[in-house]
Amino acid sequence: MKKLIALALLTGTALAQAQTAASAPSSPAKKELVAKIVALQQPAIDNLARGIAERPAAQMMQAAGNVLQTKVPPEKREAIGKAIEADVKKYVDESTPILKERAAKIGPATVGPIIEERFSEDELKQLAAWLESPVNKKYQQVAPEMQQALVQKLVAEAGPLLDPKLKALEQKVRVALGVPPVQPASGAAPAPAKKAASK
Repeated sequence: MKKLIALALLTGTALAQAQTAASAPSSPAKKELVAKIVALQQPAIDNLARGIAERPAAQMMQAAGNVLQTKVPPEKREAIGKAIEADVKKYVDESTPILKERAAKIGPATVGPIIEERFSEDELKQLAAWLESPVNKKYQQVAPEMQQALVQKLVAEAGPLLDPKLKALEQKVRVALGVPPVQPASGAAPAPAKKAASK
């Protein structure tokens, strides 16, 4: 019993010391390093803000494209599509600066404390040196090209494997929504979703 009490006291003391160490104020040098790292990450924060603006716009464009193909007469599709595209572009162009400004404003207060808590001053020095290094800058310049190459290769290789699954899913969603299924090309077998709809 005495051993358990001693162990509990030791554990409690260790936890109290850890909490005190975690809540101890950071040095001005550490705070300066945190601010520097957050500033170095501003391009990534800007990209994140742009992505937040573009994501719903892209989803809306995709949904509009589907409706254009199924509900709008062919002779009106191009004009309506261009008008929707212009409106979506305007939304993104107007929303992106707002999001970037807000992200720049709240970023340091949101990201800074996490960085300050999780990294030692020595680690922050190493991180800042890496972020400022020519190798990292070169890597950041090459990263979009690498990502694009990977995406193109992945779509080329996996696309034929996923297209039938995507078409089957589209048919099932159409049936569930009560939208007429896409008719197969002439000479092709009827789509499975059409059979399910007639049951």
